[in-house]
Amino acid sequence: MPRESKKTKVERGVELCRRMHKLYPSVQSALDYHDAFTLLISVMLSAQTTDAAVNKVTPELFRRWPDAPSMAAANIVEVGEVIQTIGFWRAKAKHCVETAQILLTEYGGEVPGTMEDLVTLPGVGRKTANIVLNKMFNVVDGIAVDTHVYRISKRMRLSSASTPLAAEKDLLALLPHELWKDVNEEWIHFGRETCTARNPKCVGCPMSDICPSYEQPNRWFKG
Repeated sequence: MPRESKKTKVERGVELCRRMHKLYPSVQSALDYHDAFTLLISVMLSAQTTDAAVNKVTPELFRRWPDAPSMAAANIVEVGEVIQTIGFWRAKAKHCVETAQILLTEYGGEVPGTMEDLVTLPGVGRKTANIVLNKMFNVVDGIAVDTHVYRISKRMRLSSASTPLAAEKDLLALLPHELWKDVNEEWIHFGRETCTARNPKCVGCPMSDICPSYEQPNRWFKG
Protein backbone atom coordinates (compact mmCIF):
# COMPACT_ATOMS: atom_id res chain seq x y z
CA MET A 1 0.00 0.00 0.00
CA PRO A 2 1.60 3.31 -1.06
CA ARG A 3 2.32 5.89 1.61
CA GLU A 4 -0.24 8.66 1.70
CA SER A 5 1.02 12.12 0.85
CA LYS A 6 0.86 14.99 3.33
CA LYS A 7 -1.18 16.97 0.79
CA THR A 8 -3.93 14.32 0.84
CA LYS A 9 -3.95 14.26 4.63
CA VAL A 10 -4.19 18.05 4.75
CA GLU A 11 -7.12 18.04 2.34
CA ARG A 12 -8.93 15.40 4.40
CA GLY A 13 -8.22 17.21 7.66
CA VAL A 14 -9.47 20.55 6.32
CA GLU A 15 -12.62 18.95 4.92
CA LEU A 16 -13.23 17.16 8.22
CA CYS A 17 -12.98 20.48 10.08
CA ARG A 18 -15.29 22.15 7.57
CA ARG A 19 -17.95 19.49 8.10
CA MET A 20 -17.50 19.49 11.86
CA HIS A 21 -18.06 23.24 11.97
CA LYS A 22 -21.20 22.85 9.90
CA LEU A 23 -22.49 20.16 12.29
CA TYR A 24 -21.60 22.12 15.44
CA PRO A 25 -21.58 25.83 14.54
CA SER A 26 -21.92 27.14 18.09
CA VAL A 27 -20.90 24.29 20.34
CA GLN A 28 -20.22 25.03 24.01
CA SER A 29 -18.18 23.30 26.68
CA ALA A 30 -19.93 20.60 28.67
CA LEU A 31 -18.12 21.75 31.81
CA ASP A 32 -19.80 24.24 34.14
CA TYR A 33 -17.57 27.22 34.97
CA HIS A 34 -17.86 30.98 35.32
CA ASP A 35 -14.32 32.39 35.18
CA ALA A 36 -10.73 31.44 34.40
CA PHE A 37 -10.09 29.91 37.83
CA THR A 38 -13.15 27.67 37.84
CA LEU A 39 -12.44 26.63 34.25
CA LEU A 40 -8.84 25.77 35.10
CA ILE A 41 -9.88 23.66 38.08
CA SER A 42 -12.73 21.99 36.18
CA VAL A 43 -10.49 20.97 33.28
CA MET A 44 -7.86 19.68 35.72
CA LEU A 45 -10.51 17.57 37.40
CA SER A 46 -11.82 16.22 34.09
CA ALA A 47 -8.66 14.24 33.30
CA GLN A 48 -9.64 10.56 32.90
CA THR A 49 -13.12 11.42 34.18
CA THR A 50 -16.28 12.48 32.40
CA ASP A 51 -17.39 16.11 32.29
CA ALA A 52 -20.73 15.02 33.75
CA ALA A 53 -18.97 13.57 36.79
CA VAL A 54 -16.99 16.78 37.26
CA ASN A 55 -20.14 18.90 37.03
CA LYS A 56 -21.62 16.92 39.92
CA VAL A 57 -18.82 17.87 42.32
CA THR A 58 -17.90 21.40 41.26
CA PRO A 59 -21.02 23.20 42.60
CA GLU A 60 -20.06 22.29 46.16
CA LEU A 61 -16.35 22.65 45.46
CA PHE A 62 -16.74 26.20 44.15
CA ARG A 63 -19.31 27.11 46.79
CA ARG A 64 -16.69 26.43 49.45
CA TRP A 65 -13.59 27.55 47.53
CA PRO A 66 -14.63 29.85 44.66
CA ASP A 67 -11.27 31.46 43.93
CA ALA A 68 -7.54 31.07 44.28
CA PRO A 69 -7.21 32.69 47.74
CA SER A 70 -9.86 30.46 49.30
CA MET A 71 -8.64 27.29 47.56
CA ALA A 72 -5.05 28.07 48.55
CA ALA A 73 -6.11 28.02 52.20
CA ALA A 74 -8.19 24.86 51.85
CA ASN A 75 -7.42 21.59 53.59
CA ILE A 76 -6.47 19.00 50.97
CA VAL A 77 -8.36 16.27 52.82
CA GLU A 78 -11.54 18.35 52.80
CA VAL A 79 -11.17 19.10 49.09
CA GLY A 80 -10.72 15.38 48.52
CA GLU A 81 -13.92 14.60 50.40
CA VAL A 82 -15.84 16.88 48.04
CA ILE A 83 -14.42 15.39 44.83
CA GLN A 84 -13.97 11.75 45.88
CA THR A 85 -16.50 10.46 43.34
CA ILE A 86 -14.19 11.28 40.41
CA GLY A 87 -11.12 9.38 39.27
CA PHE A 88 -7.73 10.09 40.88
CA TRP A 89 -9.40 12.40 43.37
CA ARG A 90 -6.57 12.31 45.91
CA ALA A 91 -3.97 13.58 43.45
CA LYS A 92 -6.43 16.08 42.01
CA ALA A 93 -7.30 17.49 45.43
CA LYS A 94 -3.60 18.04 46.08
CA HIS A 95 -3.14 19.67 42.67
CA CYS A 96 -6.11 22.00 43.21
CA VAL A 97 -4.71 23.37 46.45
CA GLU A 98 -1.11 23.55 45.23
CA THR A 99 -2.11 25.26 41.99
CA ALA A 100 -4.18 27.82 43.90
CA GLN A 101 -1.24 28.52 46.19
CA ILE A 102 1.05 29.15 43.22
CA LEU A 103 -1.56 31.39 41.58
CA LEU A 104 -1.75 33.38 44.80
CA THR A 105 2.00 33.75 45.37
CA GLU A 106 3.22 34.03 41.77
CA TYR A 107 0.33 35.56 39.81
CA GLY A 108 -1.62 37.69 42.26
CA GLY A 109 -4.42 35.14 42.46
CA GLU A 110 -5.08 35.29 38.72
CA VAL A 111 -4.78 32.55 36.11
CA PRO A 112 -1.81 33.29 33.81
CA GLY A 113 -2.47 33.71 30.10
CA THR A 114 0.52 31.95 28.56
CA MET A 115 1.25 28.32 27.77
CA GLU A 116 4.67 28.60 29.39
CA ASP A 117 3.21 29.67 32.74
CA LEU A 118 0.17 27.38 32.74
CA VAL A 119 2.08 24.15 32.18
CA THR A 120 4.23 24.83 35.26
CA LEU A 121 1.15 24.48 37.50
CA PRO A 122 0.58 21.12 39.25
CA GLY A 123 -1.77 18.90 37.26
CA VAL A 124 -1.76 21.18 34.20
CA GLY A 125 -0.52 19.85 30.86
CA ARG A 126 -0.84 21.16 27.32
CA LYS A 127 -4.42 19.92 26.96
CA THR A 128 -5.66 21.84 29.99
CA ALA A 129 -3.58 24.89 29.10
CA ASN A 130 -4.89 24.92 25.52
CA ILE A 131 -8.49 24.88 26.71
CA VAL A 132 -7.98 27.68 29.23
CA LEU A 133 -6.07 29.85 26.76
CA ASN A 134 -8.66 29.27 24.03
CA LYS A 135 -11.75 29.96 26.11
CA MET A 136 -10.61 32.62 28.53
CA PHE A 137 -7.85 34.50 26.68
CA ASN A 138 -8.77 33.88 23.04
CA VAL A 139 -5.25 32.55 22.54
CA VAL A 140 -4.91 29.61 20.16
CA ASP A 141 -1.52 28.12 20.90
CA GLY A 142 -2.37 24.53 19.98
CA ILE A 143 -5.11 21.90 19.98
CA ALA A 144 -6.37 20.27 23.16
CA VAL A 145 -6.19 16.55 22.36
CA ASP A 146 -8.39 14.56 24.71
CA THR A 147 -9.54 10.95 24.22
CA HIS A 148 -12.16 11.92 21.60
CA VAL A 149 -9.83 14.09 19.52
CA TYR A 150 -7.13 11.43 19.80
CA ARG A 151 -9.50 8.66 18.69
CA ILE A 152 -10.83 10.62 15.72
CA SER A 153 -7.38 11.71 14.59
CA LYS A 154 -6.33 8.04 14.52
CA ARG A 155 -9.44 6.79 12.76
CA MET A 156 -9.21 9.53 10.18
CA ARG A 157 -5.52 8.64 9.81
CA LEU A 158 -4.41 12.16 10.45
CA SER A 159 -2.08 10.76 13.08
CA SER A 160 -0.54 7.43 13.97
CA ALA A 161 0.94 8.77 17.20
CA SER A 162 1.08 6.63 20.31
CA THR A 163 0.20 9.50 22.67
CA PRO A 164 -2.21 12.46 22.61
CA LEU A 165 0.71 14.89 22.93
CA ALA A 166 2.35 13.45 19.82
CA ALA A 167 -1.00 13.45 18.03
CA GLU A 168 -1.32 17.18 18.72
CA LYS A 169 1.97 17.76 16.90
CA ASP A 170 0.66 15.82 13.90
CA LEU A 171 -2.57 17.83 13.81
CA LEU A 172 -0.76 21.14 14.14
CA ALA A 173 1.43 20.20 11.20
CA LEU A 174 -1.58 19.33 9.02
CA LEU A 175 -4.30 21.83 9.90
CA PRO A 176 -4.13 25.57 9.18
CA HIS A 177 -3.90 27.70 12.32
CA GLU A 178 -7.32 29.23 11.73
CA LEU A 179 -8.92 25.78 12.19
CA TRP A 180 -7.27 24.92 15.51
CA LYS A 181 -9.64 26.87 17.75
CA ASP A 182 -12.77 24.75 17.26
CA VAL A 183 -11.24 21.28 16.93
CA ASN A 184 -11.50 20.27 20.58
CA GLU A 185 -15.14 21.10 21.29
CA GLU A 186 -16.48 20.04 17.87
CA TRP A 187 -14.61 16.75 17.78
CA ILE A 188 -15.60 15.97 21.37
CA HIS A 189 -19.26 16.26 20.47
CA PHE A 190 -18.79 14.18 17.35
CA GLY A 191 -16.91 11.58 19.36
CA ARG A 192 -19.68 11.35 21.91
CA GLU A 193 -22.54 11.26 19.43
CA THR A 194 -21.19 9.38 16.40
CA CYS A 195 -17.56 8.31 16.42
CA THR A 196 -17.78 6.59 19.79
CA ALA A 197 -15.05 4.40 21.25
CA ARG A 198 -17.25 1.32 20.97
CA ASN A 199 -19.82 0.64 18.28
CA PRO A 200 -19.30 3.84 16.28
CA LYS A 201 -22.28 4.86 14.15
CA CYS A 202 -20.55 4.36 10.80
CA VAL A 203 -23.68 3.88 8.72
CA GLY A 204 -25.05 7.31 7.95
CA CYS A 205 -22.00 9.05 9.40
CA PRO A 206 -21.50 12.42 7.63
CA MET A 207 -17.76 11.72 7.48
CA SER A 208 -17.93 8.20 6.04
CA ASP A 209 -16.97 9.20 2.49
CA ILE A 210 -13.70 10.77 3.67
CA CYS A 211 -12.95 8.34 6.51
CA PRO A 212 -10.15 5.89 5.59
CA SER A 213 -11.32 3.48 8.29
CA TYR A 214 -14.93 3.27 7.10
CA GLU A 215 -14.35 0.23 4.87
CA GLN A 216 -12.96 -1.71 7.82
CA PRO A 217 -15.56 -1.08 10.56
CA ASN A 218 -14.46 -4.09 12.60
CA ARG A 219 -10.86 -2.94 12.84
CA TRP A 220 -11.33 0.38 14.62
CA PHE A 221 -8.66 1.82 16.82
CA LYS A 222 -10.00 1.57 20.37
CA GLY A 223 -9.21 4.92 21.96
